[in-house]
Amino acid sequence: MTGPTTHREADRPEPPGGRATGPGGGAARPAAATGRGHGAGAGWVRTRLRAAPLATLLSAVLVFVSVLLATALPRALDRGADQALRAYLAEQGPGPTSLVATAQTAGPGPGSLLVATARSEELAALLDSSLAALRAAVGPDYRLADSGPVYGVRAKNSRSLAGPGLVRPSDIAPNLDLLHLPQIASHSRLVEGRWPSGGGGEGTVPVALSKSTADSIGAKVGSVLEGSSDIASPMSIEVVGLFAPADPADVYWSDTDTSCLVQACLKWDKKQEKSWWDASALVGPEGIGRLAGWGTLATDFWRLPVDIGALRAERLPEVAEQIASYVSGPTANRLITESGHPDIRITSELPKLFAAAEARRQAAAPLAAIGPAGVAGVALVVFCLAAGLTGDRREAELALLLARGGSRAGILRRLLGEGAVIVLPAAVLAATLGVLLLPTPRSAPGLLSAAAVALAALLAFPVRAFVLLSGPRAAAPRRRLVAELLVLAATAAAVAEVRRRGVAPAGAGLDPLLVAAPLLLALCGGLLLARIQPPLARLAARAAGRGRGLTGFLGLARAARGNAGGARPSVLPLIALLLAVTTGGFGSAVLASVDGARLEAARGDVGGDAHVSAPPREELAPEFVRAAGALPGVRSSLGVWTDRDALLMSDDLAGTRVRAVVADPAAYAALSEAAGRGRFDPARLAGGGAADAPVPVLISKNLAGKDSGGEFRIHLAGVELRARPVGLVEGTPAEPSVEAAVVVVPAGPVTARVPQAAHPNHWFALGTVDEDRLRELVRAHAPASVAERTFVHTSAAVSAKLAGDPLQHAAGQLFWTSLAAAAGFALLSVLLTLVRAAPERAALLARLRTMGLRPRQGVVLVLTESLPQVLAAPLGGALTAVAAIALLGPSVDVSTLVGATVPAGLGLGLRPVLAQALGLAGLVALAVLAEAAVTGRRQITTELRAGDQR
Repeated sequence: MTGPTTHREADRPEPPGGRATGPGGGAARPAAATGRGHGAGAGWVRTRLRAAPLATLLSAVLVFVSVLLATALPRALDRGADQALRAYLAEQGPGPTSLVATAQTAGPGPGSLLVATARSEELAALLDSSLAALRAAVGPDYRLADSGPVYGVRAKNSRSLAGPGLVRPSDIAPNLDLLHLPQIASHSRLVEGRWPSGGGGEGTVPVALSKSTADSIGAKVGSVLEGSSDIASPMSIEVVGLFAPADPADVYWSDTDTSCLVQACLKWDKKQEKSWWDASALVGPEGIGRLAGWGTLATDFWRLPVDIGALRAERLPEVAEQIASYVSGPTANRLITESGHPDIRITSELPKLFAAAEARRQAAAPLAAIGPAGVAGVALVVFCLAAGLTGDRREAELALLLARGGSRAGILRRLLGEGAVIVLPAAVLAATLGVLLLPTPRSAPGLLSAAAVALAALLAFPVRAFVLLSGPRAAAPRRRLVAELLVLAATAAAVAEVRRRGVAPAGAGLDPLLVAAPLLLALCGGLLLARIQPPLARLAARAAGRGRGLTGFLGLARAARGNAGGARPSVLPLIALLLAVTTGGFGSAVLASVDGARLEAARGDVGGDAHVSAPPREELAPEFVRAAGALPGVRSSLGVWTDRDALLMSDDLAGTRVRAVVADPAAYAALSEAAGRGRFDPARLAGGGAADAPVPVLISKNLAGKDSGGEFRIHLAGVELRARPVGLVEGTPAEPSVEAAVVVVPAGPVTARVPQAAHPNHWFALGTVDEDRLRELVRAHAPASVAERTFVHTSAAVSAKLAGDPLQHAAGQLFWTSLAAAAGFALLSVLLTLVRAAPERAALLARLRTMGLRPRQGVVLVLTESLPQVLAAPLGGALTAVAAIALLGPSVDVSTLVGATVPAGLGLGLRPVLAQALGLAGLVALAVLAEAAVTGRRQITTELRAGDQR
C-alpha cells in the first residue's frame, strides 16, 4: 500500500502538464525551470499561488500596507508644509503679502475748470492702464488673490480741519487725509447723501465720509470744513455723502492707506498726554487733480494681494525669484515703460517672508524625517524576515528544481514573475489609494517612494532564493564581527560629527546625520543585544536547572541556542524592535521637549501663568486682587506696582529713564524662578527699612557701572530715594525683555515713602488660571472704560497659540503615524519569527507530548523560549533611546517646533521613552501568548498525525 502523502510531499511541484519522462525513463527538464514556454511558466505561477493561498494573501496585504505608507507619508509631509506656509503668510496680513507699487501723481497744471476736469479724467485712465500693466506682469508660478487689487490716489499729507461742531479731544482739531478709490462703490453702500463728483476746478472739494468717521469727528452731510496747512493756501471741503462698508471684514479695508477711512483713528501722544482724531475722506474722479494741492503732493498706489492659498512649499524658490524680479529685477524695469510711470517703485515683504518660511520648513525637516526613517528601517527588516520565512518553506522545492536540471536564472525569473503577480497589483492599488486620500499637486516623491518599496518587496524573496541556490558557503566567523565593527565605527562617526558641529544650519535642508544617527544607534543596540542575550539566557537556564521543573530550563536553553535551534538568535527581529522603540522614544522626547519649552516660553512671555495689567495711570482694585487670588487653580499670586517713567540718577551722570518694579521680594523671587526671567535670591533685597538708609535694588545688566560710589538716586512718583544695587537681573516677569532698563525694588521700605506703590497696577499668578473667569473679574471690579483697556494674559492661551502652528501639528501628526506604523511592523517581525520557528517547535512539543508533557506546560515552554528575546528588545530599545537623547539631544534645536526662540537641547524625560518601550513590550507579549495558545495546539496535532519527518 502506498503510505499517506505528507505535507512536504504535497508541496513538491510538478512540471506543468504532469510528471514527464525523458529518454530511458528519466525525468524531463521542466519548462518552468528552464524558462522555455511562456504558457507553461504562467501555469506554473498559477499553480504555486493556488498551492499557498493564505501566504499569497498575506504577502499582498503586507505589500499593500507598505506601499500605502510609502505613498502617503511624503504626500502628508507636502500637505503639512503647504499648510504651514499658507498659515504663516496668512498671519502676516494682506499688506505684507502683497505687491505694492507707488508713483507720484502728475500735477493738474493751470487751466479752466474744463481743462482741470479733463486732466483728472486722464489721471484716472492712467491709473487703470497702469493697473492692467501691473497685473499682466505677474509671474507664472503665482497669481493674484480673488479679492482683487486695492488702488487709487492719496494726498501725501493731511490737513487740520476747522468748522463748527467738530470734536476736539485735548482741544486739538481733527486731521483729514483725502484719497480717491475707483472701486469704492463695489465694496460699500451709501448711507446718506451722494457719492462725490465734480470739484475739479477751484473752490470747495466734495467728499464722502464713512458714517462712523462722521460721528467720531462731529461732521454731517452738508458740513463745509476748512483745511489749513502751514505751507499751502487754505482749501475747503464739503461732506456730500456718508457710506458704510458692505463687509467690514473684507480685506479691501485692511490696507494701511484705508485704515482711517472706515473708522477714524484716535491718536495719543504719550509725552504730552494729548489725543486727537485722524480721518480720511473720499473724492470723486474729478477731484483727483485737487489731491496734490491738499497734501502738497499726491501719490498713485496699487496693492496687488498675492493668492497665498495657491502657493506650494516646494515651488517657493521659483516664486521668490519671480517676486524678486517683479520688485527690483527685469520685470520691474519693464514696468517702468509699460505702466506709464517712469518713477514707479515696487516694494514687497514677500521675499523676506519666503526666506523665513523656508528656514522654518528646513529647520523642522530633520525632526519630521526621523519617524518615517524608522518606519523604513523596520519595514525593510520585515521584508527580510518574510523572505526568510518563504525561503525556509520552499527550500526543498528550490533544491528539487535545481536538481532536476533547472537553471538558477530560469528559477529566479519564475520567482520574479510569481512575485510580480502578487506585488504589482497590490502596489498599484495602494499607490492609487494614497494619491486619492491625500491629494497634492506634487506626486513624484510619493510615487518614487512607493516604487522603491514595491521593488524591495519584489526582490526580497528572489534574493533569498539566489542565496539558497548558491550552495553552502565556507564558515567565516570573522565576517559578522567585521560587519559589526563597521556599523559601530559609522555610528561613532555620525554621533561625533553631530555633537561637534550640531544640527545643519537653517537653510541647509535635511540633515542626514541627525536622521541616521538614532537609527545607527538602534542598529548597534540590536547587534549588541544579539551578542549578550545568549550568555544571559544560558545563565538563566543554569539557575532554572537547579529548580524542580524542567520546562523553564528547557525553554531558556532553547532561547540561548536560538528559536529554531540554531547557533544564535536571529538578529533581525531584535533590530526591528530596537528601531521602533529607539525612534519612538527619541521622537517622543523631542515632542515632550517641545511641549515643555513651549510652556516655558509662554511663561516667560506672560511673566507667569497669568498676568493682568491696568491701563496707564490706573491701578487694580484691591477687591480684584483678592478675588483673583482666590480663583480655582491659583497656587500663588501677588500684586506688583511698576513705574515706567522712573528716573535713575547718579552724581556724575545724567538721569536714565527706567522701569521700576516694586514687589514683595520673596513672592517675586518665586515668580521669577517659575517664569525663568531674572532669577534672584530674595535675601539680597533685605534691609533698607530705616528712613535714611539706601534701598537695596536689583538692576538690569545695561545699568551696571552707572552708579556713583555704589549708590543711585531713583525718582518714583515724584519721590526721590537712595538706592544701592545689590545684584543684576536679565529681564524680569514685569518686563521680560533683556534689553530694557529695569530696577527691582523691595516693597517693604518703599511703600511707606511712596504711598502710590502700595496700590498695584499689575497682578501675577502661578497655577491653572481660567482666562475667561479672569476677564469676568476684571469687568466686575473696574469701570467699563478701564476694563476695556486692561490687559489680560495667560500662559495657557499663549501656549495654545504657539501650538496652533500647522508646521508643528504636521510634524507631530507625521511622527505619531510613523510610530504606529513602526510598532505594527515590529510586531509583525516578531510574529514572522515565531511562525518561522513554529515547525521545529511543534515537532519538539509533539515529542515531549508523547513523554507526558501537558498542554499547559507546552504553552509555558513556548513563552519561556520566546519572551526573553522579545521582551529584552524593548528594554534595550529604551536604553538605546536614552543614549540617543543623551548623545544627540544637546545638538537639537526645537525652536521652530516651539514657535519661539528657546535654548537648544532635549530634556532627558524617561516617561515618554518608557511609555513607548512598555507599550510595545505589552503588545509583543500578547502576540507571543496568542501564537502559543492558538497555533501551537494545531501544529502539535498535525505533527502527531503525520509523524516526525525530521
